[in-house]
Amino acid sequence: MPDFVCHLKQYRQAKGLTQEQLASMVGVRRETIMRLEKAQYNPSLKLAVDLSRAVDAPIEALFVFD
Repeated sequence: MPDFVCHLKQYRQAKGLTQEQLASMVGVRRETIMRLEKAQYNPSLKLAVDLSRAVDAPIEALFVFD
């Protein structure tokens, strides 16, 4: 069971980005984005900030930690 909820997919799709495009923007592999969206991967602070900037949403909106 994940220790956080991830809303990245909704924000990514709202921006019209594919997983591949977002991954390229933040310097990770597409699989990392896939795992994040399924809440199977806990992002580093730097990655969370980069994703937040890429989809123009606050970190707190993307990742909700218990």
